[in-house]
Amino acid sequence: KTAIRDAATVIVVRKCAAGPKVLMGQRGATAAFMPNKYVFPGGAVDPVDAVIDLTLAPATCALLGENSDLSPQAIAAAAIRELWEETGLILGSKGTWNIDPTEDWKAYAKTGHVPDASALQFVFRAVTPPGRPRRFDARFFMIDADALTGDIDDFSGASDELSHLQWIALKDVREFDLPFITEVVLAEISGRSADAAPPESVPMFLNTEEESLFLRLRGYAQDG
Repeated sequence: KTAIRDAATVIVVRKCAAGPKVLMGQRGATAAFMPNKYVFPGGAVDPVDAVIDLTLAPATCALLGENSDLSPQAIAAAAIRELWEETGLILGSKGTWNIDPTEDWKAYAKTGHVPDASALQFVFRAVTPPGRPRRFDARFFMIDADALTGDIDDFSGASDELSHLQWIALKDVREFDLPFITEVVLAEISGRSADAAPPESVPMFLNTEEESLFLRLRGYAQDG
């Protein structure tokens, strides 16, 4: 039985005169998980992410915390770290770290920035179906490209995990080889502004050994 790892994914939306674009890259042909597919930047939550001090909106914390053993801050930190590692783009603000950054965060810290999660909008959660070589409980965040620091066309600091990093017009994105769940997420967020207020509820696509369920996380609403 494949263990399910917590993960975070970032959908970066760029406003353009001809219509919005999203940042995607292609996974390698030999990748164990989703080879050759075009995906958003993202990856597994690491233990080091739990020590990053982030401020999140209370509604976002409630939604991220529902049916989760992880701290909302750790999930958001993983999103920022994975975006940095896979694209070289910085979501953060100029500042000095009040802790010694762990190995995974040292390169980010050297840029002179501290992570800033205020632009992250939690919009979707999905659990990989059984039978796959790897399974993730992935939280999808949406951000406006304006929230990024520096040149958003400069991917020189990216790792080699994703190739062909590019801004793809939202109207053209389905012409690429996408995972099924990516198509579901794109349909869910179409028409939603990346700088809107946090949603009152977030859809969750839950795949178990017995069934596939389309649920809604409601955060505070569950106590109401």
